[in-house]
Amino acid sequence: PKAAMDSGAPQLHGDAPNNQAFHWVVAGGDTDAAFAEAAGSQNHVVVTDTIIQQRLIPNAVEPRSAVANWQFAMGELTLWSTSQNPHIARFLCSLVTGIGEHKIRIIAVDVGGGFGSKIPMYADEMLAAFCSMQLRRPVKWTATRSEGYLATIHGRDHVEQVELAATKDGKITGLRAEVYAGMGAYLSTAGPGVPTILHGLMYSGPYEIPNVRGDIYGVFTNTTPVDAYRGAGRPEATFLLERMMDLLAAELNVDPVEIRRRNLIQPFENGHDVSTGLTYDSGNYQATLDLAMQHVDYPALRKEQEKERSEGHYMGIGVSTYCEICGLGPSQVAGAVGFGGGLWESATVRFYATGKVNVYVGISPHGQGEETTFAQIVSDELGVPVDDIEVIHGDTDITPMGWGTYGSRSTVVGGGALALSTRKIRDKGIALAAHLLEAAEEDIQYEDGKFFVRGSPDQSKTIQDIALMANVAWNMPEGMEPGLEATTFYDPPNFSYPFGAHVAVVSVDADNGHIVLLRYVAVDDCGPQINPVIVEGQVQGGVVQGAGQALWEGVVYDDNGQLLTGSMMDYAVPKAHLLPNIEVLSTVTPSPHNPLGVKGIGETGSIASTVSIYNAVIDALRPLGVTRIEMPLSPQRVWQAIQQAKGA
Repeated sequence: PKAAMDSGAPQLHGDAPNNQAFHWVVAGGDTDAAFAEAAGSQNHVVVTDTIIQQRLIPNAVEPRSAVANWQFAMGELTLWSTSQNPHIARFLCSLVTGIGEHKIRIIAVDVGGGFGSKIPMYADEMLAAFCSMQLRRPVKWTATRSEGYLATIHGRDHVEQVELAATKDGKITGLRAEVYAGMGAYLSTAGPGVPTILHGLMYSGPYEIPNVRGDIYGVFTNTTPVDAYRGAGRPEATFLLERMMDLLAAELNVDPVEIRRRNLIQPFENGHDVSTGLTYDSGNYQATLDLAMQHVDYPALRKEQEKERSEGHYMGIGVSTYCEICGLGPSQVAGAVGFGGGLWESATVRFYATGKVNVYVGISPHGQGEETTFAQIVSDELGVPVDDIEVIHGDTDITPMGWGTYGSRSTVVGGGALALSTRKIRDKGIALAAHLLEAAEEDIQYEDGKFFVRGSPDQSKTIQDIALMANVAWNMPEGMEPGLEATTFYDPPNFSYPFGAHVAVVSVDADNGHIVLLRYVAVDDCGPQINPVIVEGQVQGGVVQGAGQALWEGVVYDDNGQLLTGSMMDYAVPKAHLLPNIEVLSTVTPSPHNPLGVKGIGETGSIASTVSIYNAVIDALRPLGVTRIEMPLSPQRVWQAIQQAKGA
């Protein structure tokens, strides 16, 4: 993308000189002063690097598809769409077709995964709707895998020129970055938000960095549009920071873990302001790093590395400590940065007379296991068996409004709305139970699905008893409405900020450049875990995708804009036999503003793993003089880097 802004480069759009889509700046403190001081002092150092974040292709288990059915007599359109946000799809469909939003029904239940690639509204779905309206019969469209590679959004595609200033005792004084973010030929639905608020605002990471500046240029290129792909801006920011931390450690001849310890923000429970303008919710970054080091026995690992090197083997250890931003809203921030929509969520909890429960959520999960997680929230809050709860989502005709599943916001925001709805149910249940038990409301306690009088547990009503009475309304307190149902629209007051520390161990064959990922340890903190098995699966999946970027994946175009990696024959994706068991550990630091105390977890693996593995490979090859290699770290590139270092 940087070359597309050069003088004389072909222009894609007449109203975008030099192919510049936008220039966005994040700044805090005084970076000019920090770097001027570093340049004029023998007590400071400055390290620099140019980082290439190669373009990636999302590979969901199923490609995109749509079925449109125009009912001419009713003036109604039903669109089955593989969308991560059906309610937004309905709104955009209304704008495109001219059909009233109330006459459009979007159904998106089993969409075959997404990883961000099914956030945007694509022309294909709209063409299916147009054809159905013209033919007055259902029209189905499904992309082939190769068509998806060409037309579904891509991810990453950054050129980052970075400088880090620090004192010689390893304390960071400033960070400066100039980033050229390839946006493709056109701006995708959420594309401009990826290299800006989701990237530049995270330049502090988990560290105390008093002076930060990032100049981010969005660049039009003659390629597929770029949008959110698992992590969306935060993997790029974490990579940038964690590479500079390793370069600083090498410059000062300090252990990479120690250089991180010297700069980590101290533990906090209720807010910490950073130089990019954000207020983190809570964090204990030392705890995750300590647990990771303890789990891998870091001193012993370094001794093993020394032994391997003495025998002519190249083993590397890569470490990253990260903090990320997710759980999107708040809506006020979304409006301020030009998001073009809200970021609240809604949930309705409805009890039937039999005590069974339907949960209607605006969020639209697509493989994260939220049906289980949401049922567990209701069960934990109200004491109803999980088997008695059904979670309904993805149908705009029967679910409340929601702003979509992305940015690790499903449990944080959607789950927050659901928790608040259950608490409204509980409060009404307490009032009704007090009436039925002839007791004061303040004397009613609620535990494990049972309302009882304090000190007299035999005087009780189950939640099922309350549901029955509320639905038949035979004996209700004066002024209480029948029914046991509650809806909440929850707009979070802040983002959530998960964090963690990851460790990768690799071996590199110096004769042929082949890399083996020997071990991977992930320690993450997403607050309280509702379903630890799902959390573990999310982390493992993210780690695999991040490993894919580090070692195998990369989009290639020829000079004429022809996609050369147009199928899985040419675009390498991770395979199970290439990966070790991913060891998942955690700490728990609740978010102070979330109703459940939770933070997002769906993207942490992909955020931390790419740079952890990259750092490990460079660490392995440091004795050979290798300091950087462009990703993916293919055997050919690694071997060439070794030969060049030998020649130098």
